[in-house]
Amino acid sequence: MTERVLMEGSEALVRASLLSGCRFFAGYPMTPFTEILEHFAELMPEHGGTCINAESELEAVGMAWGAAATGARAATGSTGQGLSLMQESLSEATLAEVPIVVFNMARSQGDYFQATRGGGHGDYRNLVLAPQDVREGIELVQLAFHLADKWRNPALVYGDYLLAHTQESVAVEPSALPELPAKDWAVDGSRTGSRRSGAVTPLGLGKLGQRDLGQEGKAQYIATKMPLLEREVRVETGFLDDAETVIVAFGSPARFVKHAIARLRAEGHRIGYVRPITLWPFPYDIVRTAAASARAVGSFEISSGQLVDDVRIGAAGLAPVTFIGGVSSDHSGFGVGRLLDVEEVSARILALHEGREQPVVPGYGEFTYQLAEHQEVAAP
Repeated sequence: MTERVLMEGSEALVRASLLSGCRFFAGYPMTPFTEILEHFAELMPEHGGTCINAESELEAVGMAWGAAATGARAATGSTGQGLSLMQESLSEATLAEVPIVVFNMARSQGDYFQATRGGGHGDYRNLVLAPQDVREGIELVQLAFHLADKWRNPALVYGDYLLAHTQESVAVEPSALPELPAKDWAVDGSRTGSRRSGAVTPLGLGKLGQRDLGQEGKAQYIATKMPLLEREVRVETGFLDDAETVIVAFGSPARFVKHAIARLRAEGHRIGYVRPITLWPFPYDIVRTAAASARAVGSFEISSGQLVDDVRIGAAGLAPVTFIGGVSSDHSGFGVGRLLDVEEVSARILALHEGREQPVVPGYGEFTYQLAEHQEVAAP
């Protein structure tokens, strides 16, 4: 067994990537992602790989795509702002079936729509894994590389400032994952001049004896994978057997929610939780089952309300769904604000459970938009 070491989250995620066989990484520094890039730059040479500080996120995702197209395990990443620049390439990579892994060390949880819906073009979805802590991050990074190769589809690891910068005592050990088939699709130059050349493209050009599918045929082919990818859903639940109130939360904030619920349970309150580990595919069926026997469902997230949309889809009207999170950050905008406090989280969960209005954090929300000051005069 590997010795446990006190390690920053960013380093642990990088070591898990290298353990997974990642041998190419490209990125552009932007906190709280910067430390991921720095650790790759420091550790990658020991493993015979390459790490490049790209000119921007545009070049970084292109480099990772090119490396992955040769069959190498490759990755890139940024924060949400940098990933905005990568959206076109991520949609193209998905349609081209390029299995890259993307790290989003997000600032709060306002990138949920970006991660699960994407901002690129065409019919595409990326697998999204959201670890709650460093230990789970080590496991999910390895799973991300495995699923990316299994389905030839990009996989995102959705983290945040706490995951990247918190130190935990962990052992970076290999996960037991099934064997994968050889990458006979890879464009690595080995088939040059053999009349068996390959192509990695979103345009539907057939190679290796296949007919040209065309763009419509290629899109239809990719669409047949979506129901199969949806089987990769992963979720953690707790105390649902008798829960009258169910709280849904993901990532680092879910740890605060789980701790708050454990305290409230000890006081006799019948509250349970659902923690999506995969944000896509989302555990709609689990949420639906939990909502069927509950009288209230809450979505706790550090944003103005994005996860709540999927919670409502899952609940399917079986129980009312209430948003109990909010925008909360520090002065640097990294998403570690006043709402990440167990007392505050507990108060919000208990208010929902007892049917009361949500409490207001002292000093929080003082910038309320004054609609009356901005009303337009109606045209005659």
